[in-house]
Amino acid sequence: MMNIDAHAHITGPLELYAHFRALSGATGPGPRPKLPEFSDEQMEESLKGHLTEVHDVGTDLQLVSPRPWAIPTGDRREPVVEHITQGVNNMIAQSVKLHPDRFAGIGAIPQLVTQGTKFCLEELDRCVNELGFVGIKINPDPGEGSAEVPHMGDEYWYPLYEKMVELDVPGLIHGGPFRFSREPELGYFVEEEAVAAWGIMRSPRVFQDFPNLKLVVGHGGGYIPYQAGRGRAFRMNTIQREPDAGWESFDDSMRRMYYDTVLYDGEAMELLIKVVGADRVLFGTDKPANGSVKDPVTGRVLNDVKPLIDQIGWLSDEDKHAIFEGNARKLYSRLKVPATA
Repeated sequence: MMNIDAHAHITGPLELYAHFRALSGATGPGPRPKLPEFSDEQMEESLKGHLTEVHDVGTDLQLVSPRPWAIPTGDRREPVVEHITQGVNNMIAQSVKLHPDRFAGIGAIPQLVTQGTKFCLEELDRCVNELGFVGIKINPDPGEGSAEVPHMGDEYWYPLYEKMVELDVPGLIHGGPFRFSREPELGYFVEEEAVAAWGIMRSPRVFQDFPNLKLVVGHGGGYIPYQAGRGRAFRMNTIQREPDAGWESFDDSMRRMYYDTVLYDGEAMELLIKVVGADRVLFGTDKPANGSVKDPVTGRVLNDVKPLIDQIGWLSDEDKHAIFEGNARKLYSRLKVPATA
C-alpha cells in the first residue's frame, strides 16, 4: 500500500518568492516581467529538506500545490496575477519533473476579483495539457475577505466547474491570502473552506448540473463535520418547505465531496471519518509547514498523521487502503504513478 499525501505545498527557491513579493508590492501596471528560471541544481537545493521530511514519515507521493500566500488573488492587475500564477506552476512542474516518483502537480489558477472564472480557464488548460498536472487548487475567496465573489454554489463558478469536468480534474478548495486582521490565518482558512462547502450545499443544483464534479475540501472540511447535526436539521426543514425542489439529505450532499486529514488530532480525524465515511477521506499532511512542530509533551511531530489513522481500531484494512491510497487514485484519474507491492 502506498501513502499518497493529497494535501501538500511545494517548496521553492527563496529568490522566486522575493520576486513575487516585489512584483506584488510595486505600484502601477508596469512592464510584464520575464518569468524567473532556476537551474535543476537550485531546485534540488530548495527541495532537500522537504524531501527528507516527507521520506522520514514514510510518505511515498505528494500531490503538491502552491503555498496559499504565493498567489495574490486580491491584486487587481491582470498581468501580475497571471505572471505569478504561471511562475508558481512552472516551479511545480520542474519539481515534478525532477522527482516524478515523489511529486504530482496540483496547479494554481489565476483568480481575479474583477473577472469571472472564465479568466482561469487558459491557465487551467495549460496546467493539465502542457504541464501534466492532476488537479488544481481553488481559492474560495479570491476577494480576500471583501465579499466581492459569490459563494461556490453560485453560477459565477460554473465556467470553472464545466472545464474541470471536461478535463476530469479535481479541485482542492483551500483558503488563500486575506487582508483583514480580525481573522487569524488558521481561522480564516478553515472558515472559508467550510463556507465554500456550505455554499455548494445550499443549492441542489451544483451536483445536478455537474454530477461528475470532483471537489476536495481542505483541512478536514473546516468545521463542517463538527456541525453536521445542524446541517441535517437545516436540510430537513428545507425539504419540508420545498418538497419538490430536488433536495437530497445533508449527508448525501456532504458525501459528494472529499475531505483530507490535515487535522493533526486523532479524535478529530475519527469524527471526520465517522461523519463522511472512509471512502470520502484522503490522507493529507500539509507537510512541511507549520504543523512540522514537535509536541514538547508527547514528542510527536504534529503533521505526522499516519500513526493517528493507524491507531483508529475500528477502521478495516480496506478503509485504511482507501484513505492512504485508493481514494486518491480513484479521484485523481490523471495520476499515473504505479502502485507498490
